[in-house]
Amino acid sequence: MEHVYTRLVTLLGDKFEVAADLIRPDATLGDLELDSLAVVELYVTLQEEWGVPLDDSEAAAELTVDEVARSVAELLDADRASGATP
Repeated sequence: MEHVYTRLVTLLGDKFEVAADLIRPDATLGDLELDSLAVVELYVTLQEEWGVPLDDSEAAAELTVDEVARSVAELLDADRASGATP
């Protein structure tokens, strides 16, 4: 999961211009001042980058950075377990 978290932190900084000192595992997306549109955009970006079926209807500002990273990591693990991802 560490590589997913690290990539998420980079993405939040580079694409969403969140200050690095604000990004902590327990920070919510709302704490990072991402509005609902930005949260959905983050989910879509993560889906495209990782090739996982994140449900953007579950994207919410109340989610923490750690929860988002865990969601991606769990989907990647599920894909690997099913043999869907090389």
